[in-house]
Amino acid sequence: MAKRGDHRVKLGLVCTVCKNRNYVTTRNKINTEEKLLLKKFCKHCRKITEHKESEKLK
Repeated sequence: MAKRGDHRVKLGLVCTVCKNRNYVTTRNKINTEEKLLLKKFCKHCRKITEHKESEKLK
Protein backbone atom coordinates (compact mmCIF):
# COMPACT_ATOMS: atom_id res chain seq x y z
CA MET A 1 0.00 0.00 0.00
CA ALA A 2 1.30 3.45 -0.92
CA LYS A 3 2.25 5.94 1.74
CA ARG A 4 -0.23 8.67 2.45
CA GLY A 5 0.77 11.84 0.60
CA ASP A 6 3.02 10.07 -1.91
CA HIS A 7 2.72 12.27 -5.02
CA ARG A 8 5.78 11.18 -6.99
CA VAL A 9 5.26 9.57 -10.41
CA LYS A 10 7.80 7.34 -12.18
CA LEU A 11 8.19 8.17 -15.90
CA GLY A 12 10.46 7.69 -18.89
CA LEU A 13 12.29 10.34 -20.93
CA VAL A 14 12.24 9.94 -24.74
CA CYS A 15 14.70 11.54 -27.16
CA THR A 16 12.91 13.93 -29.53
CA VAL A 17 15.32 13.11 -32.39
CA CYS A 18 15.58 9.29 -32.47
CA LYS A 19 12.51 8.44 -30.29
CA ASN A 20 14.45 6.08 -27.97
CA ARG A 21 13.67 5.96 -24.26
CA ASN A 22 17.01 6.60 -22.55
CA TYR A 23 16.23 7.70 -18.99
CA VAL A 24 13.82 6.83 -16.16
CA THR A 25 13.09 9.46 -13.53
CA THR A 26 10.40 10.67 -11.13
CA ARG A 27 8.55 13.95 -10.70
CA ASN A 28 6.11 15.37 -8.18
CA LYS A 29 2.74 15.60 -9.94
CA ILE A 30 1.45 18.26 -7.52
CA ASN A 31 4.34 20.75 -7.83
CA THR A 32 5.14 20.11 -11.52
CA GLU A 33 1.91 20.00 -13.47
CA GLU A 34 3.36 20.39 -16.99
CA LYS A 35 5.37 17.68 -18.74
CA LEU A 36 9.15 17.60 -18.34
CA LEU A 37 11.44 18.72 -21.16
CA LEU A 38 15.15 18.31 -20.35
CA LYS A 39 18.38 18.48 -22.33
CA LYS A 40 20.18 15.16 -21.83
CA PHE A 41 22.85 13.12 -23.63
CA CYS A 42 21.45 10.52 -26.06
CA LYS A 43 23.77 7.55 -26.51
CA HIS A 44 22.13 6.60 -29.83
CA CYS A 45 22.46 10.08 -31.39
CA ARG A 46 25.78 10.64 -29.57
CA LYS A 47 24.93 14.27 -28.76
CA ILE A 48 22.92 16.37 -26.32
CA THR A 49 19.26 16.52 -27.36
CA GLU A 50 15.95 17.42 -25.77
CA HIS A 51 14.19 14.60 -23.97
CA LYS A 52 10.49 14.83 -23.19
CA GLU A 53 8.32 12.98 -20.73
CA SER A 54 6.62 9.84 -22.00
CA GLU A 55 4.07 7.51 -20.36
CA LYS A 56 4.01 6.72 -16.68
CA LEU A 57 5.83 3.54 -15.65
CA LYS A 58 4.77 1.03 -13.03
